[in-house]
Amino acid sequence: MDQDITPFPSAARGALVPRLLPAHPRAAVLLLHGGCETSLRPSRPWHLAALRMAPFHRAIAAARPHGGVLLAQVRYRVRGWNGTRADPVADTYEALRRLSALAGPVPTVLVGHSMGARAALRAAGHPQVYAVLGLAPWWPTGEPVQQMTGRHIVALHGERDRVTSPGDSADYVSRAQGTAARAAMAVIRHGDHAMLRRHGFWHRIAADVVAHLLDPESRQDPLPAQCYAAGGFPLL
Repeated sequence: MDQDITPFPSAARGALVPRLLPAHPRAAVLLLHGGCETSLRPSRPWHLAALRMAPFHRAIAAARPHGGVLLAQVRYRVRGWNGTRADPVADTYEALRRLSALAGPVPTVLVGHSMGARAALRAAGHPQVYAVLGLAPWWPTGEPVQQMTGRHIVALHGERDRVTSPGDSADYVSRAQGTAARAAMAVIRHGDHAMLRRHGFWHRIAADVVAHLLDPESRQDPLPAQCYAAGGFPLL
């Protein structure tokens, strides 16, 4: 039977915050919220960037293909990326270490929004990581692709995003298509960076993508085939 974990319990004041903990985990989903380009201020669970991921937690939990999926999130120490320090990347690696200690080396899908998607990208070389789903990702020009070897990567980017660039996401996915096991992108019609316009669709499509990544045999791919074609990237 699954055990629901109270959000941010006092015993979980580290990088890994479990949300749904099965008795025998077979896979895991780790969510990473957004942040700031530069900030050394402490990251708090009541900040809007963290709260924005709550509906994605609920949607992914409801869409899980089986009861053996552990659901957790990364808790950052500070709010910013902070240049070469890449603070959220270090936090993500620590969360993956704790996840392995908690559940064993289960295949893990990283789901990140904005800065969280960049952290997920950088941490994708961890041996547990099976796939990355970037939501309105911050993937500036020059992000490395070699760590995506053998992994799956999907980007969902809003058509009207004015904070991060859909073009940068498309460029990254195009480069990753020669390296990753599979690489896909779709553009959310009228979507914005905060994922508030058509929010129900954002939650549903993200949950369906994660379910398919976890169990491609029983869960149909919600993305059309052209999402995987070079330069395809259709509007949804």
